[in-house]
Amino acid sequence: MSFLKTIKQPDFWKNTAKIAIPFFIFVTLISLFFNSGRNIFSGDFEAVNQTNFSEGKWIRFWSTKLIISFLYGVWITYKKMVKS
Repeated sequence: MSFLKTIKQPDFWKNTAKIAIPFFIFVTLISLFFNSGRNIFSGDFEAVNQTNFSEGKWIRFWSTKLIISFLYGVWITYKKMVKS
């Protein structure tokens, strides 16, 4: 089945969301802990904000995770639907 035919199926997008959303949460948490683990555990959320979100950093932080999660969800869903 071709890629375009596969993405036209309603189940494709439901399954993509089922994969991409948990992956997005997982990637976000891992990224926060890698970038600001000490500050999170010490309760210094102002430092977490400065490191990850201030001065326009939030755009890069969220956009990369959204794009990666969406692409991962599409890729995994497509692989599973082609095998079926």
